[in-house]
Amino acid sequence: MNFSTSMPASPAPAPQVPDLSCSNLLALDLGTTTGWAMAPPDGGIVSGTVSFRPSRYDGGGMRYLRFRTWLDSIGEDADRIAAVYYEEVRRHLSTDAAHVHGGLLATLTAWCEQRAIAYQGVPVGTIKRHITGRGNADKAAVVAAIRARGFNPTDDNEADALAILLWATETQGGVR
Repeated sequence: MNFSTSMPASPAPAPQVPDLSCSNLLALDLGTTTGWAMAPPDGGIVSGTVSFRPSRYDGGGMRYLRFRTWLDSIGEDADRIAAVYYEEVRRHLSTDAAHVHGGLLATLTAWCEQRAIAYQGVPVGTIKRHITGRGNADKAAVVAAIRARGFNPTDDNEADALAILLWATETQGGVR
């Protein structure tokens, strides 16, 4: 018996480029305290931080369930999210930080895939170089550069999210 069939190979679908002019962009600095920034199509920018620190009674997955619930609320509040940009961390200071980041990243990418939202990691050095001019700038320099642009971040997490958003809008979708 011959089970092979000759089917014409279907080409892989071309990746869709999100239309950044009519939708929200979301930038995230993933961590126990996650920084976020969003650029709606009207040109304004909103930002903040949210904590996913578990309580002593939480199971291991509660942090990620809370993160997913938070993403759902952001998705409902925003008319349409065209793309999500996040800080692509290659080296963590601790094993725990690596595990938390990996879990949040897995939750985020699955959430985006389920909703057909484009997502992209941005290397830390790229973000720092764009906002400060130096790829190895420290946290204080990033916060200072964000403040020089007229923002008032509460901490370095929010500053990082704003820096990611500014990189995305200025290099990926035109200045808003």
